[in-house]
Amino acid sequence: MDPRIHSKSLHALPKPINRPINHTSNQTTPFQQFLKTELQGTTELKLSKHAKQRMDMRGIEFSTEKWMTIQEKVSEAKKKGVHDSLVLTNEAALVVSTKNNTVITVLNREEAQSQIFTNINGTIVID
Repeated sequence: MDPRIHSKSLHALPKPINRPINHTSNQTTPFQQFLKTELQGTTELKLSKHAKQRMDMRGIEFSTEKWMTIQEKVSEAKKKGVHDSLVLTNEAALVVSTKNNTVITVLNREEAQSQIFTNINGTIVID
C-alpha cells in the first residue's frame, strides 16, 4: 500500500445520496425546452407585431410550404453564424433576427428594390 494514502482519508469520503429521478414529470425547465428545440433542428419563426401589421397592410401572404422553407433556411443560417438576415422571396423581403427567431419587418418586392438594408450579416434567397 502506498504510504501517502491513509486509511482515514478513504473512509472520510461522503457517501453518495441516492435520490429517485422523476421521469414522469410533465413540467419542462427552460433548459429542457431549449435542448429539445436545438435537437429538433428547427424552431418556429415568429412575426413581430410590426411585421404582422406590415404583412396585413401590404396584403403579403405566404403558403404553408413557403413559410416552412423560410423557417428551415433561417435555422440553417443561424447555424452558420448569421445573426440578422435579409430573406428574399418572389413575393417579399423579410428582415429576420435569427438570434430571436423573429421576423422584424416585411416589405413587398417592389418596395425592397429601392431600399438599403443595414446591419445584415446574411442573405437568404428563396424563389
